[in-house]
Amino acid sequence: MESSVQLQPPVVLPRRRTDRSVFRRETEQAAPADHSLIKPAGHQARPLRAVWLGLIVMLAQLFVAVVLIAPEGPLWYRYSTLVQHDSYWFANIMDRGYDSILPPISRKMMEVSNVAFFPAYPILASALQKASGLSTYTALLIVAQAAAWAFWSYVFLFADRWKLAPRLQFFGALAIAAHPTAFYLVTGYSESLFLMALLGFIYWSGAKGKKAKFIAAAHGIVMSGTRIVGIPCAGYPVVREVFTGGWARLWNVWGWFRSYAGAVTLTAVSTLGAIGFFIYCHLRWGAWNLYMLTQEAGWNVHPDYLAIFKPASYRWLVPALENATEASQMTMTLGAFVFVAVAVFELAAARRRFSGWQARIGLYFCAFITYYIAVSGVASVGMESMLRYQFCAHVLIVLAFLHFLTHLPSPPKSVRALGIGAAVLLCAASLALQGWYVWTFTRGGWVA
Repeated sequence: MESSVQLQPPVVLPRRRTDRSVFRRETEQAAPADHSLIKPAGHQARPLRAVWLGLIVMLAQLFVAVVLIAPEGPLWYRYSTLVQHDSYWFANIMDRGYDSILPPISRKMMEVSNVAFFPAYPILASALQKASGLSTYTALLIVAQAAAWAFWSYVFLFADRWKLAPRLQFFGALAIAAHPTAFYLVTGYSESLFLMALLGFIYWSGAKGKKAKFIAAAHGIVMSGTRIVGIPCAGYPVVREVFTGGWARLWNVWGWFRSYAGAVTLTAVSTLGAIGFFIYCHLRWGAWNLYMLTQEAGWNVHPDYLAIFKPASYRWLVPALENATEASQMTMTLGAFVFVAVAVFELAAARRRFSGWQARIGLYFCAFITYYIAVSGVASVGMESMLRYQFCAHVLIVLAFLHFLTHLPSPPKSVRALGIGAAVLLCAASLALQGWYVWTFTRGGWVA
């Protein structure tokens, strides 16, 4: 008797593609996002708008510092009070060039040993001075403020790339500008140049085309030539490629050259700013590490790369308003707490499979590197200046958070209102504290 059950041919499922384009497409797909926080799909990038917004924010910072808070006097004098402390060292390097004895003097004396700062900032200021005839201090300030303009422009360019709604752009810029030491962007310090170069390096590394890579490399050279922490930050392209390229590509050892050669090359080229400085020190003094030796001798900086793991490094005291060192100590503790919170939130979001974390991992990498190197360096001096050094990590965390918000489901209106209210209160308190620090700084007091 013939069976009534007929055998069906096996169903052959199509093989799932694991190439880079599919992985990128999947990682860019997120859970239903809050569409009130992103612009319509037809939105066109407007780089000039970002540049104008960057100029407005920089001028607002300058107006508050010079017109509203600086000591009484003529406008030129109020403007000149933005040159303090480290600015004099940069001015000394501009006027005299690098000079030092061996071994470096065991105290802070710029007339004897001034190889304590990286060269990009004084080189650019010196070039402007020679081309325009400006005074040393004015050239320092103009270069810093031009870099601050470019820095803010990159903040808004990232917002435009991620199609953030104007409301989210406003609160993102406010969260950055409200940091207690954000005013250093318009002073005679290297903060603005380093952050401009870092954001430009990250921005152009993620753009397509050879021209973008050349621009990224130029930013990277300035970045590593401005601060020593720029050397490990140059690893951003490699970190980005590893995590956005897919695990299949990472496990294919024989394809590493094809997959990562471009990123590794960009990283290597971007370290040339620092390498050039080290070569100069070696050729002139026979000590490529003269910068580190000067920091140790004059500033008593003895790097402790395990400081972040030592409980004694963390302080929980409420800092006195006039004690900036205590504020720096508390900042180190708060910074560690923020990184733990970020890890928890990102892991929770990653369980939804498509949280877009691969696009943010490079930002977190650079944020943690700047924090870790700073902690390791200032642990031997009671975390002095950590309040200012942490600002770099703060900027990157805010940018990552803005990107993170575009991948979240739309929250209830009550939750949204609560979040906006909390952000406004925190920013208002932080801006008030920044005002006190600007008042102190422009009168010659030490902040960070």
